Amino acid sequence: MSMIKFDPFRELRTLNDEMNRLFSAVPASVDRGEFARGSWSPNVDIYEDENRLIVEAELPGMNREDFEVSVENNVLTLKGERKFEKKTEGDNYHRVERAYGSFTRQFTLPQTITAEGATADFENGVLRVALPKREETKARKIEITASGTGAKAIEAESKSANA
Repeated sequence: MSMIKFDPFRELRTLNDEMNRLFSAVPASVDRGEFARGSWSPNVDIYEDENRLIVEAELPGMNREDFEVSVENNVLTLKGERKFEKKTEGDNYHRVERAYGSFTRQFTLPQTITAEGATADFENGVLRVALPKREETKARKIEITASGTGAKAIEAESKSANA
């Protein structure tokens, strides 16, 4: 009687090989548009200047009606859908690399930002949302006086206030 070494992963490897074989070739009868659908996530840049926080999102090939922007509970939400559109019935796509489908991007805003007075522009496939900083959190310049004169002025103000 001969002994055969037991391989507990043999069946898993066989299943893996079968799945790879099944999905390795896309049948010509399948609508290639089905493979173009799904989730995607637009690229986003976030930066700030003295007065605002700016969020720029790349939304190429989309129209203004295809997405929405909202702020709720200090969370900025970009939500929309880019649809795959066949040009004509006779088109036979060999490769579809651009991403299509619905997307949602959410960004928690810092407490220093307010949605009051926010603006959004959409031009050349780029959405630009500008959110103003709260007045009380903006940096302020403090003037420095010559040596000793500032302290004397403060001391004089406090004496006149106490009198």
